[in-house]
Amino acid sequence: MAKYGVIIVAGGSGSRMGSTLPKQFLMLGGEPVVARTINTFAEALPSADIIVVLPEAHIPLWHNLAARFDVAPHRCIAGGAERFHSVRCGVEALHADTQYVAIHDGVRALATKRLVIRTLLAAEEHGAAIPILEVADSYRRIVGDDSEIVPRTELRIVQTPQIFETSLLRRAYEQEYRATFTDDASVVEALGHKIALVEGERSNIKLTTPDDLSWAEWHIESLRNRK
Repeated sequence: MAKYGVIIVAGGSGSRMGSTLPKQFLMLGGEPVVARTINTFAEALPSADIIVVLPEAHIPLWHNLAARFDVAPHRCIAGGAERFHSVRCGVEALHADTQYVAIHDGVRALATKRLVIRTLLAAEEHGAAIPILEVADSYRRIVGDDSEIVPRTELRIVQTPQIFETSLLRRAYEQEYRATFTDDASVVEALGHKIALVEGERSNIKLTTPDDLSWAEWHIESLRNRK
């Protein structure tokens, strides 16, 4: 059986959420946001080694908060200056025998087990896989003082979890940081490795604003009412 690792990057602040508490620690559906994220991966991949990457100053706060809730076993490590460096710290902390690793934004707390497994199956086949969504809006590119339409058929929304064969990911994160590295797939792609695309989930939003949190609460309650 393959050995799985999970790196949950939870370095956000509460600034756009209008909160003094980091957004990954805010309550959602009766538990902290990042606790919900951890538990989803623990259910989807029961044997996985789960690593949560936090700002060093937030680790004691999280340990104190997590002790009050039913949170699946996980390890906490300190991250770096940019998301790239935080993921690199997570990669370095993986067990040597890890074969596949999922990297996920800690505040994408509504991702489902189905999405995790669907992306993993594609990664096991292709070495690297990410979830995407078709865009619904129209887009324009600003060109100097003018603008031009961008065909939306050419655009996709990129989500996490992004899942990779571990040796490939280790090689990718040996590269020096570049501003063009906007996600983990872009880091792996810089090695020349093709990324497999799977269908994402509309509900898998990145919680950033109070409206996002309100919608997420509504979504969780609506799922409970269906049972």
